[in-house]
Amino acid sequence: MEIRQLEYFVTICEELHFTRAAERLGVTQPTLSHQVKALEDELGLPLFNRIGKKISLTEAGFILKQQASVLFQALQSAKEQMDELHLIERGTLTIGSLPGELNQLVASLLVDFNRLYPKIQIKIVAAGDIFERVLHNELDLAVTIHPAEDERILKIPLYEEEFYMMVPMGHALANAKSIEFQSLQQLPLILFPPDHKCRQLIDATCSSLGLHFKPLIETNTIDSIFSLVQAGAGVTVLSRTLIRLNGNHALKAVKITNPCLIRQIAIVHQQGKYLSSSAKAFIELLKNHIAQRDISVSAV
Repeated sequence: MEIRQLEYFVTICEELHFTRAAERLGVTQPTLSHQVKALEDELGLPLFNRIGKKISLTEAGFILKQQASVLFQALQSAKEQMDELHLIERGTLTIGSLPGELNQLVASLLVDFNRLYPKIQIKIVAAGDIFERVLHNELDLAVTIHPAEDERILKIPLYEEEFYMMVPMGHALANAKSIEFQSLQQLPLILFPPDHKCRQLIDATCSSLGLHFKPLIETNTIDSIFSLVQAGAGVTVLSRTLIRLNGNHALKAVKITNPCLIRQIAIVHQQGKYLSSSAKAFIELLKNHIAQRDISVSAV
């Protein structure tokens, strides 16, 4: 029994006329009659009473019509659900990010994404082993520091961000246009611990220049860093993302030079992985959010 045969059968039931049904279906009457005969032979029962030019359903035909209606309703429901997935009406989305400001960036979009696509189940995972999770297909996509080349990973560049020294508004360097990187070692520094990605970029730059920074205070909470700097306990070095996401008008950002501290942020996903409509929608929402917040490289 084929779906096409059932479609022919149901159309005849609606028209109760082979010629009109054939015209509606766009087939010849002999073709239609042949398919109905094949269906009757398979079932072993007649589906129509044929009295002259008039036809009516047999008991078997009536039963098949009822069940065919149930079948076509189920197929239509399945199609509608597939359409809903395509139109981002339902589904799941798992997004990874590095702990810290990138996780905060991704999480800041949850309310907007949920408002736009309330039936999408979304999960945010903050983890240091982002690439392993992407490669093991545990994440649909991830937001991370631009990785080294790897043929297993597809990268979508998002933006470049610069790092700045942050000082209180009344600080002696608050009006400075810039500060050289090596001059930071002369200041009381309040930094993230060595396992934080921001700190790792600072330490890697120090290593390349033969320098060593010894922070006065280390803390892994951004609120503590802002509070300590605002209180005059020292200065800090933060990414533009963190500065924009945690705007504090009591602090001033000063450009760092020789060298500038810049890193690239990208979306990554497994090479060859199909990106769902919901994943594409999240990427667009993220790109718009970045543009609106002016997170990419330029003066803060």
